Formats: sequence, structure tokens, C-alpha cells
Amino acid sequence: MTAPRLDGIVAEALARLGRRAVVQRGTAGLSVDRDDVLVIGDEPHAELFRRVSVVVHHGGAGTTAAALRAGAPAVCVPFTADQPFWGERVAALGAGAPPVPLRRLTAGRLADAIVAAEGCHAGARAVGERLAGDDGVAVAVAAVEARLRGRAAGPGAEGLRGAA
Repeated sequence: MTAPRLDGIVAEALARLGRRAVVQRGTAGLSVDRDDVLVIGDEPHAELFRRVSVVVHHGGAGTTAAALRAGAPAVCVPFTADQPFWGERVAALGAGAPPVPLRRLTAGRLADAIVAAEGCHAGARAVGERLAGDDGVAVAVAAVEARLRGRAAGPGAEGLRGAA
């Protein structure tokens, strides 16, 4: 889907909903020309997502994680790779609407998904609070260290001991 077509879908969905939006230009070069739309370049998701009512994004792992950590309900519009998986996970967690694949995206479907996501504030907030209490780095380090200790008894353990 070309950026001009996507721009039109976003503009029409917002008009149907009577909403304002912040649109990140991104690699698609989005540029929605409306008075109630602020088009921005690269901005930290952590800062932006805490301030919006719904996040509409491509469903990449990093963007999905940022929306979940922010406790913001999401609409994923996947188009490649693992994005459909993350869109399904968001919906399964109750943190957003079911994903709308880019190839099926229309202004009506986008508007409907935004409305559905707005009903997921409690679920998104709960996931965000749960993630805030997790120390993923500490868990990962503990898992790696445990794995290294388990291998330390086997052949070649000398090299592994130095890695821990």
C-alpha cells in the first residue's frame, strides 16, 4: 500500500471518528494533511505513547513492547514477518483490538478498530503495570548464568566459566 493511500485511509478514519491524532511519519513517509493531525518525525515511543488514548502501529516487537509498557491500548496493522503474531498477542492480552492486516485496511476497519481498542484501557493498563514490575534484564542474566552453571560440569567447561 502506498503512503498516499494510507494517508487517505487515516484521514478518513479520523474524520469519521471526529478525532485528532499524532502521526509519526516513519519509513512509509506518512503525511496526513488535516488541521487536527500533527505529523512528527522520530520521537521516543515511551514518551509519546503514555500521552495518547490509542496507539495505531505496524505491530513490530519493539513498538508493541513500547505500547504495552505505556499501558496504551493498541491497534496493530501488520504487513510482514512477526507483526501478525504481536497483533494477535496484544488482542489476546486484552490490551487492544484484533489486528487489521494492512492489505485489508480501510477507513471503516481502522475506525472500528480504534473504537474497539478504546474499550481495552483497563487491560492495557494492567499489562503496563505488570511489565513495570518486571526486571527483564535481571531475569535474562539469571537465565544465562543458570545455563552456564549447568554446562560448567560438562566438557569444555573452562571456557564457559570465564564467560560467566
